[in-house]
Amino acid sequence: MINKEVFCLLLCVFSMLFSFSQNEIDSTSVSIEESPIIANESLVKKEIDPLRPAKAAFYSAILPGLGQAYNKRYWKIPIVWGAIGAGVYFYVRNDKQYDRYRDAYKSRLAGFKDDEFYGSGDTPLISKDGLIRGQDHFRKNKELSLLITFGLYALNIIDANVDAHLLQFNVDKNLSLSPHYQYNEMENTGDLGVTLNFKF
Repeated sequence: MINKEVFCLLLCVFSMLFSFSQNEIDSTSVSIEESPIIANESLVKKEIDPLRPAKAAFYSAILPGLGQAYNKRYWKIPIVWGAIGAGVYFYVRNDKQYDRYRDAYKSRLAGFKDDEFYGSGDTPLISKDGLIRGQDHFRKNKELSLLITFGLYALNIIDANVDAHLLQFNVDKNLSLSPHYQYNEMENTGDLGVTLNFKF
């Protein structure tokens, strides 16, 4: 048998459920039909080309600056050419200096005293050790210039790829995150907040 207390408890719970389920109609309220709000703005759809970033990177790999031209970022082309041109210039310059010191060192090893670093007297202006140090210095600079040039070349490709991705990024006002302030008339206070709008 069910205990009297449990029976009373169940009876109370059911009676509360039935009492809350009844709807009271307020005679002072006015019913307003809720209709969906439709924005009258016309949306312009832009076609997204998923291969555009790959094309821009490929063009920049073929000829530095060509990917920037494909993205219509013409002002970047002189920067790309100047950066890569500077790297090539310093590589060629250090290579020539390295060759000068190496040729003079080879000439000294062969017993000649007519190289450009020997001078006119009996004592050389630059010793053999100085020629070796000069070769090491310019070889390191040459390798560093080559590494920087390859890095700038890769950066040119990455820039074209990322720029092509960002050109297709949707920055429409229909996708916006904006702060808002609303005056609450019921409480006579102001409400601050952030609105995130998605309009499809």
